Amino acid sequence: MLIYKIFRADEWAAFEAAGETVGAPVDVTDGYIHFSTAEHARATAAKWFAGEDGLFLLGCRTNAMGDDLKWEPARGGVLFPHLYRPLRITDVAWCKPLPLVEGSHEFPEEMA
Repeated sequence: MLIYKIFRADEWAAFEAAGETVGAPVDVTDGYIHFSTAEHARATAAKWFAGEDGLFLLGCRTNAMGDDLKWEPARGGVLFPHLYRPLRITDVAWCKPLPLVEGSHEFPEEMA
């Protein structure tokens, strides 16, 4: 199964260079890396990244995350995936640009 993480360009560049990351500033503050399911990724982009261009969407494999991945209630009590260890580049199945088109983020076709 894939779960999804949105990074700003500088966050993605730093992650790619280091081979692992503890996430964006909100992740560091909360003590875990926030992810979204395919069902919730668009709402996450709209809520936390409204109007931001230059974003990247990472499709990440859950099978390698083991017990470090927890499904916990978040927005409206819906379960969201949270990773309690650094995200490794080997966890990433793919990374694609998440362009801003006419005010909304355009997600890859495989997420349609």
